[in-house]
Amino acid sequence: MEHKLNKLTGREGNRPVLTIVMDGVGLAREVESNAVFTARTPNLDRIMRDYPTVALKAHGTAVGLPSDDDMGNSEVGHNALGSGQVFAQGAKLVTESIESGKMFASDTWRWLTDGVKASGGTLHFLGLFSDGNVHSHIDHLKAMLTRAADEGIGKVRVHILLDGRDVGETSALDYVIPFESFLASLRERGCDARIASGGGRMKITMDRYEANWAMVRDGWYTHVLGEGRQFASAEEAIVAYRNEFSVIDQDLPAFVIAEGGKPVGAVEDGDSVIFYNFRGDRSIEICRAFEGGADFDKFDRKRVPAVRFSGMLEYDGDLHIPSKYLVSPPEITNTMGEYLTESGLSIFAISETQKYGHVTYFWNGNRSGKFSEELEEYVEIPSDVVPFEQRPWMKCAEIADRVIEALRSGKYDCIRVNFPNGDMVGHTGSLDATVCAMEALDLQLGRILPVVDEVGGVAIVTADHGNADEMAEIDKKTGEPKRNADGTYKAKTSHTLNRVPCVIYDNAKKLSYTVKEDEGQFGLSSVAGTVVNLMGYEKPEVWDESIIEVK
Repeated sequence: MEHKLNKLTGREGNRPVLTIVMDGVGLAREVESNAVFTARTPNLDRIMRDYPTVALKAHGTAVGLPSDDDMGNSEVGHNALGSGQVFAQGAKLVTESIESGKMFASDTWRWLTDGVKASGGTLHFLGLFSDGNVHSHIDHLKAMLTRAADEGIGKVRVHILLDGRDVGETSALDYVIPFESFLASLRERGCDARIASGGGRMKITMDRYEANWAMVRDGWYTHVLGEGRQFASAEEAIVAYRNEFSVIDQDLPAFVIAEGGKPVGAVEDGDSVIFYNFRGDRSIEICRAFEGGADFDKFDRKRVPAVRFSGMLEYDGDLHIPSKYLVSPPEITNTMGEYLTESGLSIFAISETQKYGHVTYFWNGNRSGKFSEELEEYVEIPSDVVPFEQRPWMKCAEIADRVIEALRSGKYDCIRVNFPNGDMVGHTGSLDATVCAMEALDLQLGRILPVVDEVGGVAIVTADHGNADEMAEIDKKTGEPKRNADGTYKAKTSHTLNRVPCVIYDNAKKLSYTVKEDEGQFGLSSVAGTVVNLMGYEKPEVWDESIIEVK
């Protein structure tokens, strides 16, 4: 179909329109453990006070997740921001496929299970081990394991990536201990089911955007080759590492489960492997390691077993990564990028490595590449490969430099930028570092917004989900932040269920409009229609409601 925007009759819009995504910055109670509130942010405070501001829904059904108990995330948030619509997302699609039996009737499931039946090999499951429902859900894993046992698969091995990021920071044993009982019930039915290896999600396997291939290398050596420090059980490994390193789950080192000095679950020829995460960004690199041919050069894989490999979804629809998958991903169509470029409007998109894919791939509806080489420019600022709490300002100043340059160039009609600080530093659980991250971000707002005025533009300042707004676990009964025995806050490292701010910063006033009354109806998908309205165009009918009413 044609994606052309219709001009608002007789109304001149603003150019450029800049969308600033403050990743992980939500709206929450004004308490000390709210880093957004505690930080000194005079620029953000001023624009939220002096300019029209609404609160956007950024989690649950408002971004295509199964229920409103599901926290939002950057992937689904940027899908909604960039498409102006809400699509059923990975978690919901996988749940529906399992419940309907469609997954187990698929050609891919049959191919995987038939392979190990014929070879007498092992069916391996690798993925994030929690019910965070951002990258994966343990219920999906258990459903597949149960089905494998039902179908007579003789041997399965599970390689667990410990979370502590989308769930409690030291909750690993809350999942491991009951899961061991579940596996024992499968063994009673004749299925040799065991945990084979593991490690923290920020130590091994789940790198993204090629920021640190060493993580994937270490995961390959752990899961596939069975190399690494050996333990009798996952519980023993977790307890030992906590005592030795005093780190939270996401940072626990890799471990291998072994008997008599031999790993119980190295991957061998004739095996089948399922990477069961449904979210794409931290799935692509391990898929490339499994499916890469002789020209794979990211690290020395040492040994590449001949296996049948599948992802939960197709994580990159353009590059077809992986080649086999169990559930078809959402087909996101009619995105902002398509409409802007087909209408001859120019785009500039920028972030640092950690969120570059969000202002490009996810913003464009899980599509790699550009809609127009001529009209679009994408800039990636390389992220530092250090723990984020050690450098919480990240690359925000360099990003702001390039945004200011793009604004003054006069080349772009529409600009979008993601500042990752609130999310990436928020995930560390360090309140002090996250306060610093927010203050660094605010300094950049103070640099950028005067330039928006200088060039006669408009800025929409918003976020994709919450995180920095709740740096402590909240007591559901009292609503107060939880504290440890020593009086410190019980750190929270996951996203929140809070709404996010959306400020329309406009001193140019080229377009006559009003901001609609905020009655809780707006979600992230309302931003796209607002952007094109501000530019002087009607929003496409398929998009959700705009925040403004043009007079």
